[in-house]
Amino acid sequence: MSICPKNKSSKSRRDKRRANWKMSAPNLVKCSKCGALMMSHRVCKSCGSYNKKEILAEAAE
Repeated sequence: MSICPKNKSSKSRRDKRRANWKMSAPNLVKCSKCGALMMSHRVCKSCGSYNKKEILAEAAE
């Protein structure tokens, strides 16, 4: 059996619980090869490199 609430929770009380669910902006770092802003631990979209190594050849063209 699940828990049954004794009384109705108001909208403000319900929304207070959900106040911290907002999304945060991603951390952007400079690419070590081209200097463009990118998300860390991912392949750079502008030059196609990761950790100073070329991963995607078609992105560099």
